[in-house]
Amino acid sequence: MAKRILVVDDEPHLLLLMKTILERAGFVVETAEDGKKSLAAVKAFRPDLVLLDMMMPGMSGREILEKLRQDPKTKALKVIFITVARFSEVGQEVLKQLKADGYITKPFDNDALLKQVRKTLS
Repeated sequence: MAKRILVVDDEPHLLLLMKTILERAGFVVETAEDGKKSLAAVKAFRPDLVLLDMMMPGMSGREILEKLRQDPKTKALKVIFITVARFSEVGQEVLKQLKADGYITKPFDNDALLKQVRKTLS
C-alpha cells in the first residue's frame, strides 16, 4: 500500500510542486497551507510522514511539531522540516530535541527530496 504524506507549506506553488513530485513517485499526498489545517489534516488523513515548512505565519512548523509530539496518537509520527535555513550545530540540537526526522533545505533538488522521504519511511 502506498505511503501517505502530508505536505505543509504556506507557499501554494511549493505545495503543488511537492505534491506532484511525490505523487509521481507513487505516494498518496495531501496538503495544508497553515498550522491549524495541518493539525486537522493529520487527524483526518493519518499520514505516514509530514513534510513541514518551518517558517509560516500564524503557527510555525516548530509549534506544530511540538503539538504533534504532545499528542499520544501523533507523538511517533515521522516529520521532516522544509526550511530555507541551513542548520548550525545548535540548530541540529534543536531538531534532535523536537524529535524531527530530518530536514530539507529550500530550494531543494527533486531527487534529494525523494531520497530523504524514502530513507525516512524505510
